[in-house]
Amino acid sequence: MWLFVLPLAVVIIDQFSKYIVVENMALGESISIIENIFHLTYILNPGAAFGMFAHNRLFFIAIAVAVIGLIIWARKEILASPLEVKAGAGLFLGGAIGNLIDRARQGVVIDFFDFRIWPIFNIADIAICIGVGLIIWNLLKTELKRA
Repeated sequence: MWLFVLPLAVVIIDQFSKYIVVENMALGESISIIENIFHLTYILNPGAAFGMFAHNRLFFIAIAVAVIGLIIWARKEILASPLEVKAGAGLFLGGAIGNLIDRARQGVVIDFFDFRIWPIFNIADIAICIGVGLIIWNLLKTELKRA
């Protein structure tokens, strides 16, 4: 479940949210949800999460495929790990696949959550960040128990 259902749910939610944005907003359009705090702003991101390292499409595709392959290869170890690792890997996998679909299809990633003080991002970026956070949390918790 953790490496199939959770990533699938992330991909579906991510791709559906991007579809809604593309179908209902013009590129560059910004809709204020909470004035000067939170907007929906439709952009095409040629970089990694939060726009970093723009215009390296093949590099990002290769990294995503490698990470997806690594998670699949390590699935037995992941599934035998604590809940945080399973959930973290599932979220990370779903986010990586969601952004990989965009990058493979059109060379850029659709982003739209705009908090004005942070680069614009999407559901896949959220899943990746939470996934990494859960895995780091588990590592820290494990190290603290050893100390």
